[in-house]
Amino acid sequence: MKIYPNKLTAGDEVRVIAPSRSLKIISQSNIDYAVKALELLDLKVSFGKHVNEIDIFDSSSIESRLTDLHDAFGDKNVKAILAVIGGCNANQLLKYIDYDLIKKNPKIFCGFSDITALQNAIYSNAGLVTYSGPQFSSFAMQKGFEYTLEYFKKIFYQHAPISITPSSKWSDDAWFLDQENRAFRPNEGYWVIHPGKAKGPIVGGNVSTLQLLHGTSFMPSFEDSILFLESDSITEGQCVYEFDRDLQSIICQPNFDKVKAIVIGRFETKFGMDLHKLTLIIESKQELKNIPIIANVDFGHTMPMFTFPIGGVCEINASATASTIDLLEH
Repeated sequence: MKIYPNKLTAGDEVRVIAPSRSLKIISQSNIDYAVKALELLDLKVSFGKHVNEIDIFDSSSIESRLTDLHDAFGDKNVKAILAVIGGCNANQLLKYIDYDLIKKNPKIFCGFSDITALQNAIYSNAGLVTYSGPQFSSFAMQKGFEYTLEYFKKIFYQHAPISITPSSKWSDDAWFLDQENRAFRPNEGYWVIHPGKAKGPIVGGNVSTLQLLHGTSFMPSFEDSILFLESDSITEGQCVYEFDRDLQSIICQPNFDKVKAIVIGRFETKFGMDLHKLTLIIESKQELKNIPIIANVDFGHTMPMFTFPIGGVCEINASATASTIDLLEH
């Protein structure tokens, strides 16, 4: 049974936890700014007991991360949970999570990148709709955050369907190192690879992290789904090749033939992807011939981003003249 968590109201407590990398890697000035940004939403911010623990992998023990995750879901005062940031080891937690605890205490759980593993596993095993969107560290951004904040508020404070429109500008600079000297680019809008209409539950997030769930009970079913996929530039210089084989790996999963559409997040500049290359990749795959596909959408490892519900219902209309993405149930 699918479970939607309650929306936020004034005075609600948001718990910050570090299921991947530690809060210790975030500067104190950025921590302070992020706390104030959330407090301006009339939210109370609290932190897991172990968020500042750090090891040689910029993370902490499985036990510490699990404790903070379980404490956050078990605490009746906590209404939403934000991951500090992504990383590379959140999947270490999957087989130890108390999914029954989560099912009995549904609440907002939001993050992106490495947090994709937890979000899809929680949706698959507890039935709780989770959210791919800004993390705690994202709220430290001082410029160019308006679009991200707008959709964060829409999805967590409102019940009405949300129409997603492209941002006017975007950035993939190291904003957390220099908040003043930012580089923004105009957004050219959606790339329509294949036109068409589709409606279904959303599955996905970061594609290389989603692949860590292949062959496990933590992977949600692709049946009748709309896949939201984004990729990062960790393999700089080989990114386009990595995306091609990551996408092929997704195609090989059970029930992929029942996927209704694919929505692809915007690629970072250093990724080296463009519309021509992406089209060649898509057209090389027979299994994608009749699937509506939109790309260059505002989510992934660039900013700004909108928040989308993993398990929530989306409707897309991919058209060469005017494409729409609507979050119907969130």
